[in-house]
Amino acid sequence: MTTVDPLDDALARLDQRLGVLLPDVYRDAYQTLTPVPMRSAALVYGSDGRVAWDRMWGSFCDLAMAGGPPHKGRWLAPATPGEVAAAPERYDEVVEEIRRGIALVTGLDARPSSEPGWVPVACYGEAMAEWLTRAIVMENVAARRRGAAVELPASPSFRLEREIRNVVTVTAKTCHYWVDHTPYAQQSAIRALFETLEAGTPTVPAADPGGAAIAEAAATLSAAITASTGMAATPSAAAGWVGVPCRDVVDAIWMMRALVTTNVHARREDAVLLVPAHPVADPGGAIVAARVAQVHALHGYATRRGPGSQSSSGGPAEPAASPGPRASRP
Repeated sequence: MTTVDPLDDALARLDQRLGVLLPDVYRDAYQTLTPVPMRSAALVYGSDGRVAWDRMWGSFCDLAMAGGPPHKGRWLAPATPGEVAAAPERYDEVVEEIRRGIALVTGLDARPSSEPGWVPVACYGEAMAEWLTRAIVMENVAARRRGAAVELPASPSFRLEREIRNVVTVTAKTCHYWVDHTPYAQQSAIRALFETLEAGTPTVPAADPGGAAIAEAAATLSAAITASTGMAATPSAAAGWVGVPCRDVVDAIWMMRALVTTNVHARREDAVLLVPAHPVADPGGAIVAARVAQVHALHGYATRRGPGSQSSSGGPAEPAASPGPRASRP
């Protein structure tokens, strides 16, 4: 009787989950992608003098989720309530332009901000909102899910040619991959995977910045990760995140992608893996520290097995998405 190594089983489960989460254009290519950025599209203006967001892109670079370059090199966070209160008119202008841009490039309803710093965007369902949230966070832009809406960052300090464009672009990019490259059958498989993950361990997302609890949570999580992995984890300059330096960009991508399949939001900045310190969703950091330790051990095993070992053969965990009709933009 052949005994299956538990780590082989874990690699197979990881590969199957990635097969569900990644758009079908990456089905056989995600392990060979290199994170090379494309040149930023120039702003295009209409006859009314406003940015013609729907005329700017003919294609998009690869998703960070798939191993492509994150859209932002560093974290783009929402404004604090105090920052919004200090410049309410400018904040309203920023929100209105983000709403207009998202409507033009996705057809989605970006609603008036219900909470300072955030712009809710209505999605076609909770699975889409959750997938977009994970994908956008991996692009280094703040995002959070509220029911069937994904909420995006806004601040009176956002500039049209920089941060506003960042928010609109990353929404256009991720929606493009969900709508145009994720068939209905795969969207259903993603929904089922999220339900399975949530039944096992609740999602640990990025925490909203602010307060001593966030700083304390980051310090506690950093110590736990360092103790369990030997990696020199430290609180990030971005509130609510802990940085875990990896050997190189390839390792950071591997671990980031693996963590997202365990229901922990993650991202990277260069070769530093970033994981969330959330005092409510993960008191004491026990969930994230354990997941990082597991992924670190799995990565070491995959490395010893040889190149390309983010997967292996083994018994099924979640069903892979089968080909189906493509969704189309309404």
